[in-house]
Amino acid sequence: MFVGIDHGTTAMRFAALSPDGKVLKLEIPRTKAADMTESQLVSAMEDAFDVKSTDISLIAVTYSMGDGIRNIEDIRYLKNRGVKSIEGAGQKTGGGSRVFDAIKSSGIPAVVIPGIHDGSDTDPRLNIFSHSTSPEKIGIAYHAYSLGLNDFVLSDISSNTVTIGVADGKIIGALDACIFAPGLRHGPLDVQALRDVDAGKMTANEAFVNSGVLKHTSFSDRHDLIKAADKKDLQAIMALDSIALFAAMEIAGMQILLKDYKSIGDVVIEGSVGEIPYVVEKIEEHLSVKAHVLDRWSAALGCAEIARDIRAGSHEILGLQVNLSN
Repeated sequence: MFVGIDHGTTAMRFAALSPDGKVLKLEIPRTKAADMTESQLVSAMEDAFDVKSTDISLIAVTYSMGDGIRNIEDIRYLKNRGVKSIEGAGQKTGGGSRVFDAIKSSGIPAVVIPGIHDGSDTDPRLNIFSHSTSPEKIGIAYHAYSLGLNDFVLSDISSNTVTIGVADGKIIGALDACIFAPGLRHGPLDVQALRDVDAGKMTANEAFVNSGVLKHTSFSDRHDLIKAADKKDLQAIMALDSIALFAAMEIAGMQILLKDYKSIGDVVIEGSVGEIPYVVEKIEEHLSVKAHVLDRWSAALGCAEIARDIRAGSHEILGLQVNLSN
């Protein structure tokens, strides 16, 4: 059995590929995972997948920004969980750390997926930014690749929006959530946010996690927003229109990079907002394309597929070198 773990914004998602070809799933909210012991987390995985940990061939783990490594690494030899620091953009609950440590302590063979950053072997022109994407987006991209796509632009749209370019089966670059397109909650800091940070009204991270489209609405979360949009609420429709427009612009920008690699690529959309038909239709309309739409389990499933293919002998995943000791 092969397992992939997605360190998502709100939950830890586990996907398993069983020997008979079935896909098994387990989701644990990050706040709940933080309150569980390491042994409880391993037991939850064993129970959900009806397997003993000794029968798991390989796990592919994602953690935080993954900016401390540039290759896919053996979990046993990683320092600081493969990150430079957990400080910076994003919310911290402790759930991801607990899951990572549980897998490392369990003795189950595991690899850790890196993020894409200024130390990655991708297009150097994007290295003006220190960080481009976190590791779970690599899982989504690999799932798209496993479905037969070789050249594509992937936009993951949820609490934040992150876009990745893949040419000839290799990641060439990415645009992270704090760079351009906003999501529901997170987004780049505009002039007013910079003023508020300088004035000491909030930290830069607080500004980042409150720069999505929801800040301009009266809705508290995705569910309220969708309910209102279904009722044709103009404020809700405007929020979804804004997300779709910026996501389409970011995708189009990444397609410009792909042109330098003699491709324009398919368009792939994923994420809790990317699954909303209205948003998909708007993006397709803006770009004059028919998009491939993946569901929220794609990151965990893609990581499980990475684990499977590494065990089958792959030494490179989307251009990332695999360093796994026997």
